[in-house]
Amino acid sequence: MVPAPSLRPEAHALSLMLAVIAASPAPLLLLDGDLKVVAASASFCRDFQIEQEGVPARLFSALGHGEWDVPQLVSLLEGTASGAAEVHAYEFELNRDGQAPRLLVLNAHKLDYDDKERVRVLLAIADVTEARASDKLKDNLLREKAILLQEVQHRVANSLQIIASILMQSARKVQSEESRGHLRDAHSRLMSIAAVQQHLAASRLGDVELRAYLVQLCKSLSASMIHDPEVLSIEVVADDSVTLADISVSLGLIVTELVINALKHAFPGHRAGRIVVEYGSREANWTLSVRDNGIGMQPASEDRKPGLGTNIVEALAKRLDAEVRVSGANPGTVVSIVHVQPAVAAVGRNV
Repeated sequence: MVPAPSLRPEAHALSLMLAVIAASPAPLLLLDGDLKVVAASASFCRDFQIEQEGVPARLFSALGHGEWDVPQLVSLLEGTASGAAEVHAYEFELNRDGQAPRLLVLNAHKLDYDDKERVRVLLAIADVTEARASDKLKDNLLREKAILLQEVQHRVANSLQIIASILMQSARKVQSEESRGHLRDAHSRLMSIAAVQQHLAASRLGDVELRAYLVQLCKSLSASMIHDPEVLSIEVVADDSVTLADISVSLGLIVTELVINALKHAFPGHRAGRIVVEYGSREANWTLSVRDNGIGMQPASEDRKPGLGTNIVEALAKRLDAEVRVSGANPGTVVSIVHVQPAVAAVGRNV
């Protein structure tokens, strides 16, 4: 009995390569130097509705009903076959009669193998139509969410200003000086929060530039609480730091409370003075301080309990993992909110 002739090694390798391409779950084409199809995966024929029996030996540009005959694509494939170019993540819109366009991403490489006489180009095709549509839908939803959020912020700021105006009108009508003072404090707090909301609404990014933010906030506080800017003034000194919107809100509320406290207690008898709001950061460490040149700290009293403003500042500082420090400014008082990133202890071993 004569044994059946075995395939030569190169023929065996070619047969294996064709079998791999045919069975590939991803659309693949193997082309020769003239861009004729040597082999096509079943997935290519299925996904693009092409009869598999008629694919081998056909020109790539003649596949289907001519939808692949795109001069720019054919030129790129010819350049790949000649070794002068390579198709990498080329986006191609496939248009077929009676069907919706499909967005494809093509990658083509000239194969480097033992047979130098026969040029082979491997073309891989990925259909990204649904993925791109999903990305576009997500982008549109995020854009709509941002627009709605800005609209809500505008409405909140407007509502706060209306409420603040009502409080100021009520303060003018009440007879009790203590009640009038409480209403004015509430008015100032609402106006500062409204300023915060307006600034955040104007910002389209997740980060807030603190210098501009603090300047606007202090302008609002000055306009609502200082009757004569020539006598009392608020100044902002800040670096180019930026921070997240929610952190900026907490910082703004702290500044509001500290400025209100300084205006109420540091300058009795309409005395002149200045309040300076400072902010600086270095990597993860930052310091926010409010300094005045008023009469300075009063002696502590056992009967004296922390006011609402003090409790608010301490609660906000705790939320920011920061420490409240109070000291004399000679003259005046400085209150600092200090955040220090804990040092990470080095762990090593003896070699």
